[in-house]
Amino acid sequence: MMSFAIDSLGGLWMWGSCPQQTDAGELCISSSSIPLPVWDFHGHTVVKVACGNEHVVAAVSVGETYTEGDLVCYAWGNNNHGQLGLGDKESRSRPVLISAFSEGSSWEVYEIACGASHTAVLANKKSSDQIESRCWTFGLGDKGQLGHGTTATICSPQPVDGLPTGSFLISLDCGLFHTTIVSSDGEVWCWGMERGLGLCPDASFSGVDEGDALYPIRVQSPETNGFRFLGPVQISCGAAHTVLVAGDGYRMWAWGRGRSGVLGRGQTADSYIPCVVMWPPLDENFQEIHEDQAGGSTSRVNDRTSTELTQKLSAASEELQFLRSKLTLMERYANILHISIFRKPLDERALPRSLQESSVFDIRKEFENILDAADTDELNRLEIFYRSMLSGVKDKLLKRRVQEMVQQCIISLSAGRQNP
Repeated sequence: MMSFAIDSLGGLWMWGSCPQQTDAGELCISSSSIPLPVWDFHGHTVVKVACGNEHVVAAVSVGETYTEGDLVCYAWGNNNHGQLGLGDKESRSRPVLISAFSEGSSWEVYEIACGASHTAVLANKKSSDQIESRCWTFGLGDKGQLGHGTTATICSPQPVDGLPTGSFLISLDCGLFHTTIVSSDGEVWCWGMERGLGLCPDASFSGVDEGDALYPIRVQSPETNGFRFLGPVQISCGAAHTVLVAGDGYRMWAWGRGRSGVLGRGQTADSYIPCVVMWPPLDENFQEIHEDQAGGSTSRVNDRTSTELTQKLSAASEELQFLRSKLTLMERYANILHISIFRKPLDERALPRSLQESSVFDIRKEFENILDAADTDELNRLEIFYRSMLSGVKDKLLKRRVQEMVQQCIISLSAGRQNP
C-alpha cells in the first residue's frame, strides 16, 4: 500500500501508507497522497529501495556520491517478524543501519527485495580474489520463504544454503510468501509457499509436489530440457507468480498463479512450470536474433534491421494497447450486463456451464438454475429488484402516453381556433 521512488540526484521519496514517525518518536503508518522526501539520507545517494507490507529496505551510498562497492543497507518500519534484520522485533520509525551490511562488513550489498514480511539481500564477498555472491534472508519464515530449511522466524541476516557458489547471482525478488533468484549461468531457484510458486493455500498440488519449499528448488527450463535458461537478464515476482526475462531481453517466461491473466499466456490457469509469455511475437527477425545470441554469435544487427525491429515493436505495442482497451470495455460491459440480469458480479471461476461448454449462453436456463438454487430471502430480493425495474418501465410508458395525449390536445385546439 505504499510507493517509493529515487530521483536523478539519488534522493528518496515515498507516498501512500508509509511508515513515519509521530511527534512522540513512535512508528505510525500514515497516508500521504503526494510524494514526501525521506530526509534521513540527505547527503548520500539512494541506489535501490524495496518495500514489503509495512517495512522498507534501502541500499545507500557510504559517501555523498555512489561509487561501485560502497553500498550499505538501511531498514525501517514494522518489525514484528524481524524483517528489518536488526536482531530484534522492535519496529523503527526512521532508517536504521543493518550491521551485517554496514561499511565495516565483509559483505557488499548489490541487490535487495522484500516480501510481505520478509527480506532478501544479494551481497558480494569483499577482498576476495574470486567472485563470491550469496543470498541472505531474514524475517517471517512460516511458509519457507527464507529458504533455511525451517519455518522459523529469523531476526538477523542469514545466508541461504543450497545455492550455487561458483556463479554470480544477478537478480533477486520476493512475492508475498516466496523468493526467487537467477544466476549468470541461467539457473533459477525458488523457495517458499507451494514449492516456491507462492500459489497460496488453494493450489491444486498433490503427492510429492505438496507443501512448501523450505530449501531452494531449481526450476527446470522447458527451452533446454535442463536447468539453465539462455541469456538470463532479470527475475521479478508478483504476489503469487514469477516472471523471468531471458534470451538477452528477447524472451520472457512466467509461472505461478495465473488469475486475471498475469502470466500472459492467453489463459487464467495456474502454471507449475515456466511458460513463454506471448509478447513480443517471435517472428523471423526476432527468431534469428535469438538463435544468434543462443549460439554465441557476436555478429551485430545492422542499423536498417534495428530500425525495422523498432518500428515493428512500436506497431505491436500500439496494437496491443488498442486490444487491451477493447478488452477492458468488453469486460466492463459483460460485468454490468451480468449484474443487471443475475444480481451478482461475473466471476470467471464460477462461469455457467452453458457458457463453458458451448458458444451459446442460455440466459433463460441459467436464470432458472439460479431460481431453483435460491432460498426464500433471495427470491424475495429478486422479486423486489424486478418489480422495481418493471415499475420504472410502466412509469416511463405512462409519462410518454400522457405527453402524446397532451400533444394531440394542443394540435386539436390549434386546429379548432383556425376554423371559423
